[in-house]
Amino acid sequence: MSRPVGILLISVLHFIPDDTRAREVVRELLDAAAPGSYLVATNSTKDFVSPEAGARYDAMLASGAVDAWPRDHAVFSGFFDGLDLLDPGVVAMCDWRPDSPDRPTPAETSMYGAVARKP
Repeated sequence: MSRPVGILLISVLHFIPDDTRAREVVRELLDAAAPGSYLVATNSTKDFVSPEAGARYDAMLASGAVDAWPRDHAVFSGFFDGLDLLDPGVVAMCDWRPDSPDRPTPAETSMYGAVARKP
């Protein structure tokens, strides 16, 4: 790990229910990576859905019907602390290609994503 690598945590972090533990996992991987390495990550979110849809999701999560733990913008953004975010930053996944003619809405994707470089 003496050369830069890409750490791809695509649809992974939301399967770690504890925010602190998820941050520890990200930090452990980044600590092992050389400067110039990249972190690419996504996480599901309820930020773009109605309160009613969010409550239904919470009920499914509590019952064990789903096991993807959504995170809000602030919590997900924390995974990138100390890194250099690439444009467009921490955004809904659909905002990575905003000019696409068949672009889904943020509520349809309900997922944040970002790419950042370790200085």
